[in-house]
Amino acid sequence: MAEEKRQFQAEVGKLLDIVVHSLYSNKEIFLREMISNASDSCDRLRYAAITEPDLLDGGSEFRIRLIPDKDAGTLTIVDNGQGMSHDELIANLGTIAKSGTSEFLSRLTGDAKKDVTLIGQFGVGFYSAFMVAEEVTVISRKAGEAKGWKWVSDGKGEFTVSPADEAARGAAITLKLRDGEKEFLDAFRLKSIVKRYSDHIAIPVTLKDGDTDEETVNSANALWTRPKSEITPEQYREFYHHVAHAFDEPWSTLHYKAEGAIEYTGLLFIPSSKPLDIFHPDRKQHVKLYVKRVFITDDCEELLPPYLRFVRGVVDSQDLPLNVSREMLQHNPVLSKIRTGLVKRILGELKKKSEDADGGYDAFWTAFGPVLKEGIYEDFERKTDILDLCRFRSTQGDGLTTLADYVARMKDGQDAIYTITGDDLEQLKKSPQLEGFRAKGVEVLLLTDPIDEFWVSAVPSYAEKPFRSVAAAGADLSAVKAPEGAEDSKEDEAPADQLTTLIEAVKLALGERVKDVRASERLTESAVCLVAAEGEMSMHLEKMLRAHNQAPGERARILEINPRHALIKGLAARVKAGGTDGDVEDAAFLLLDQARIIEGEPPADANAFARRMVSVMEKGLLG
Repeated sequence: MAEEKRQFQAEVGKLLDIVVHSLYSNKEIFLREMISNASDSCDRLRYAAITEPDLLDGGSEFRIRLIPDKDAGTLTIVDNGQGMSHDELIANLGTIAKSGTSEFLSRLTGDAKKDVTLIGQFGVGFYSAFMVAEEVTVISRKAGEAKGWKWVSDGKGEFTVSPADEAARGAAITLKLRDGEKEFLDAFRLKSIVKRYSDHIAIPVTLKDGDTDEETVNSANALWTRPKSEITPEQYREFYHHVAHAFDEPWSTLHYKAEGAIEYTGLLFIPSSKPLDIFHPDRKQHVKLYVKRVFITDDCEELLPPYLRFVRGVVDSQDLPLNVSREMLQHNPVLSKIRTGLVKRILGELKKKSEDADGGYDAFWTAFGPVLKEGIYEDFERKTDILDLCRFRSTQGDGLTTLADYVARMKDGQDAIYTITGDDLEQLKKSPQLEGFRAKGVEVLLLTDPIDEFWVSAVPSYAEKPFRSVAAAGADLSAVKAPEGAEDSKEDEAPADQLTTLIEAVKLALGERVKDVRASERLTESAVCLVAAEGEMSMHLEKMLRAHNQAPGERARILEINPRHALIKGLAARVKAGGTDGDVEDAAFLLLDQARIIEGEPPADANAFARRMVSVMEKGLLG
């Protein structure tokens, strides 16, 4: 086969340019990334060879070799792992199929200092080689295949792929270093980098220095097998960077050994930064499963529930068989017990952190709270534990609050925990549906995460207090006494007979466009609002489902009018006095459209809305 010349995917070209310029001040991490990828390749082959031992033809002792050549100005990183086929070279090194890519690219600012953190969340892997190399050559042969391939690029838009008949199993990545990067040919420099970033790699990393024998330069034993007393914070941090392919600092580290009926070791990390794929629909967890130090999989759905998918790390079991298959992992009783133990440990760690005033729990909650809340809806057994870990914005102030603190602040006569859902916090704070609650000093939880619509409906109560939406018609505050001096007087309302006549006229005009029209107890400043009937789907949920083409059709809502508002009192008096049917109809539709706009919905008929608005303004200005 002749040499193929191909173009990088557009996203790769953009990523390469940013990586080279944004991470240049920390360029030594390229070696960490190369060694980490080589280690993963060896791990995957070791697991595959359990059922296909012929894949290890050519050697079963795994190692990663660093070969500097000062005369040629090259550094070669060699592994005897799984290797890549022709198609895998193109797919893995020429495109980015990683979930979160689009969001990653859209959030880049072009400012290197600002983008470096974002790049760290995404991970740069192989492409970090171009920080120090003017050209990269990869020669690889996939285990079990006879033919090898050569991939070459200068990172400027193109790469070539050609046959490499003499390729050994695994991969040899040769970096032709730039003139200013020859420090990475120095043996002492390479040793210090490996010791700092890759000492925890469980596969020997060797260095060939000139004509001397190759020297192993890392500890080459699994970090999680060492006693905690012998592991430094820096070693934990670098292992986190390796296992999570991340650049941020771990917010929390859990390292423990479970002994008894089931024996396993867990080394788990909670990140400080939110990964870009955290809300990807596949909701994959990212903890690697090992059996007796042999890598099995990094995609074990049974190891952790989806609501803990932000956790990174490894779990090493002594009780699972080495030849365990993906099918065997499903409904495996040993794995089920490990899962139970892991969830208990993680939630326990979060509880401890949440009680520590200096633990930075609010920062964790901001990053991962929307994910953890999925457990309220999905994990019935632990929903109370998760609810205790939850933090909420509320009308009480700008900070976060717990449900326990909310319940402690409930007003005399208040019998429910009140909530309101929406997309934007600031818009929720301005909702007219909050007016009556604010007037009586009743606190309302402001819920802006999509999952809030689901868990609230699935959890009947907390501390024997039911959750109730302020946007539902049944949100009754009559039993709650208003603060002194803030009581509403019936004298401020439109007369009962006038109000009744207005309500009937509005009902007649709007017909089936509304489920009902009624006087409001919740409004104090606004003229109107829309509410859902008790037990019906909330307007926010309906809007969410409509956006995904899943709503059955727009439902008629209850239109509430404020009997204390000057506009309503004026309309009521006019209707009672015999105002024209056309005026009443225009007023009714304008009130409905106003209520829709407040809810973030467009008028039902934009042209009719504009015509009615012009007509009302003309009458007001011209008499």
